[in-house]
Amino acid sequence: MPRRLASQCRALLATSRALAASLVLAASLVLAAPVLLPASARDLVAQPAPRPTLAVVGGRVIDGYGGPVIENGVILVGGDRILAIGREGELAVPPGVTVVDANGHTVLPGLIDMHVHLHIVGHGDYRRWDELYGTRDASLVMPIAARQLLMAGVTSARDLGARLEDILTVKRRIAAGEIPGPRLFVSGPFIQHAPYEEYEKAFRWGVNGADDARQKVQRIIDAGVDFIKLIDQDQMTDAEVAAVVETAHRNGKAVVAHAHRMAEIRVGLKHGVDDFEHTGLGTAPGYPEDILQSLRERNSSLYWTPTLSPLYTLYETGSVFPERLDDPAWREYMPPDMAREVRASLSQIPRLPYYALFPSRLPLLPTKFRQLRESGVRLMIGTDAGIPAMFHNDATWREMAKWVELGVSPMETIQSATLWPARFLRREQDIGVLAPGRLADIILVRGDPLTDMTVMRDVRVVIQGGRRVK
Repeated sequence: MPRRLASQCRALLATSRALAASLVLAASLVLAAPVLLPASARDLVAQPAPRPTLAVVGGRVIDGYGGPVIENGVILVGGDRILAIGREGELAVPPGVTVVDANGHTVLPGLIDMHVHLHIVGHGDYRRWDELYGTRDASLVMPIAARQLLMAGVTSARDLGARLEDILTVKRRIAAGEIPGPRLFVSGPFIQHAPYEEYEKAFRWGVNGADDARQKVQRIIDAGVDFIKLIDQDQMTDAEVAAVVETAHRNGKAVVAHAHRMAEIRVGLKHGVDDFEHTGLGTAPGYPEDILQSLRERNSSLYWTPTLSPLYTLYETGSVFPERLDDPAWREYMPPDMAREVRASLSQIPRLPYYALFPSRLPLLPTKFRQLRESGVRLMIGTDAGIPAMFHNDATWREMAKWVELGVSPMETIQSATLWPARFLRREQDIGVLAPGRLADIILVRGDPLTDMTVMRDVRVVIQGGRRVK
């Protein structure tokens, strides 16, 4: 038996040596003939490892995933991406790397506001605003709104309703680095039964029949929009709504729909829209059971952007603290004549049409918001920034603070402004969280939003795509 075992071992050793020799030969052939490697593989081999160019050191890191925070964190950035995340003493910062001192701050992913309007900046009279500035959206108004959002820590945003060429032009200019602003995801014009007024035709496209709906949706998709914005779907025919949703989905685009009225919601649910907007303008005391049951049945795939804060903010500005209108922060980057025009339009807030909604709507919002949360639909932060008194410089933190006031945990609120929007936008591989390989969209706020969400008003540092912009 020992002799047989020894013989088997010698045979196994010989086989191993032969296999090793074969592997060495194969490797030498590959090295001698690089043409056998695919081009992509050669490029991968040739690329040097990214070197850190920026480091955010100290502070409490909230990565967006909802797990434990990282105290005394370190984030290494190389180019436009995050290379590594760790703790001081465990993750070294190479010599010569630019360091952002985060001590005393909370470090978060850049915020994603899922409902903004760059073509308006808080003016109280839409018709007059369009008469004054409607032809200067791309050249003047939108760049101002975009810069205000970015300085407030909003590194990505979803614009839900604007003239098609204007918003696409601004989106391209931001992407090219020509002007500062959030990374934009846009819908272009509203798709609806008909514009409310003649001057709105450029950004509210009415549809007349299923064929017309298909053609108009395809037109804006071909132009380069990211999704379709549908409103007043309860005033459209079933065939028209079906044509809108089917055309969008066939092209891989989500459909975002208004949800002010119960009929709007029912029609949207029937035709499979992907995300509902708003909670506040309808007068029903709450969502009826048939709608809530439909939400429960679709809650694994359905999103909702409630935009709670506008009614509260306008009421507070008009009746509680009108001094807010004298705050220079919302005037930043505006020409003086534009700022004066906006301020004058808000001098009598209680006379604005929106104001008449407050007595009946405000008491209903907490109940509706609770119902939506309990249904399990995925909620996202969106502000309607740009409508009267909803200034782009402070809309997002106000919405986040209102959520916490109404019972949402601070961590869940932060995720609703980071992780969940990124997933809806199908861009989680790039934005929404702080993790190696993601785009380095990073903000620093002074204080702790997990105990006081109002500190989100004080964004001290904004890094977008690895470049410090504030």
